Amino acid sequence: MSEASHRAEEAPNWILVHPAYQQMKSLEVDDSAQVHAAFLVYMDLSEVRQWKEVSCVKSPELQVVLLEGREKEGAPIQTVFPLPTHRPLSHQSIRHVLDRGFPMLLCAVASDSTLVYQRMTNGLVTPDPPTGPFQDLGRRQHRKRRKQQ
Repeated sequence: MSEASHRAEEAPNWILVHPAYQQMKSLEVDDSAQVHAAFLVYMDLSEVRQWKEVSCVKSPELQVVLLEGREKEGAPIQTVFPLPTHRPLSHQSIRHVLDRGFPMLLCAVASDSTLVYQRMTNGLVTPDPPTGPFQDLGRRQHRKRRKQQ
């Protein structure tokens, strides 16, 4: 056996010894898949997206790890709800997280570690109007162009 493979066998999984993962485990959430998902989201927010003050908190009612952080320095705190794709989601659980008083992001975590963020709001939010130099050709002009071709 080579020295490199021997060292690989002795080295523990880096995720299991990471301080943030250890802190999440200490929150004593029963769903290990949700804790793992929360860690992946934590790493994405803190290392890739460079969020500030990212921390984890336990929601005793939902038995999940939630993340809180700021998108940039001085921005408002947001709550991120990491959710493995196999876990069901209810209106009540979304409502519970929204009632914490912070803006909420739902993060779906796929088994291949793909992360999809969705902003959740209290009620309906009208979308911003489209921007750009748009020209409405209308149906008649579309028909006219088709006949010319």
